[in-house]
Amino acid sequence: MMSQKKMQCSTGALLLLLPWFSGLVLAEISNDFSQCLDFFYNKTPPKGITAAGYQPICQHYKNQYHFASLYRRQHRSPLYSAYILSPADGKRPNSTWMFEPQLAFSRASAEMQRFHTAVDQNVIESQAVFEDYRNSNFTKGHLNPSMHQKTKEDREATFTLTNIVPQRAGSNSGPWNVLEKEVLSKFKTFCNGSMHVITGAMPYESEPRWINNRVSAPEYMWSAYCCPSYRSKLPKSVKPFFPTYAAVGRNDRNSGEEIVPVNVKARAHVRGYDVRRMSLEALEGILKQKLAMPITLFHGQCQ
Repeated sequence: MMSQKKMQCSTGALLLLLPWFSGLVLAEISNDFSQCLDFFYNKTPPKGITAAGYQPICQHYKNQYHFASLYRRQHRSPLYSAYILSPADGKRPNSTWMFEPQLAFSRASAEMQRFHTAVDQNVIESQAVFEDYRNSNFTKGHLNPSMHQKTKEDREATFTLTNIVPQRAGSNSGPWNVLEKEVLSKFKTFCNGSMHVITGAMPYESEPRWINNRVSAPEYMWSAYCCPSYRSKLPKSVKPFFPTYAAVGRNDRNSGEEIVPVNVKARAHVRGYDVRRMSLEALEGILKQKLAMPITLFHGQCQ
């Protein structure tokens, strides 16, 4: 009887991964972002990422694309997510977590799926799962935060673990959260058009640090935005923030201070999780150094 139940669970989980249509499968996972270029400035993804093992994902939910992620299969975590910022028209949704079927089966549905009690072994091997974060001392850190997305469906789509990295609570609910609100405020106050955002994670340079011996935890978080159309008369204090700006945040309070200094006067629970604001060029220089790749985030530097 037990074997029969296990077989039923496994079969049920497998059926979730099959295409919804008997014919063409929506192309969510491929060798490029051709299905979702609108989420990148000038429809141009970042250049210079030459290492193997990165998987482009056009994040598909409820029959439409919502943002794009570059997923590192070996680390079971994204390098970045790219999106168009649009202030939320409602509350943060309930966190119903989802996974990417096509990472497990290339002919599976392009639609992200909710986790169920029985998780197929191919899903477990191909990506992070909910259990990886249990008792890990890390929170689930959004690269594309739900409150940077307008509609309920847009916000729900951010709750896929392919948009998540292990993030310390002191960063996630502290200085990094302040940065996310700050970027949103600048968009509302000064942008006349779209703001393209790319937010990512920076792994440890020496060797990966793992949670559950499976998912790579980043040493730093990073983010940059591109707002090519903005108010003509900016306050002097705001001019350096346009058309581009960037930041790097600490995700390990014990890391050195050569990239992000520590404010020793910060409150104890957030001390060591500082965020340093910087130019786009400065961020790209740090990424080049830490990732050993000459990365250009925005086409023409957003000019």
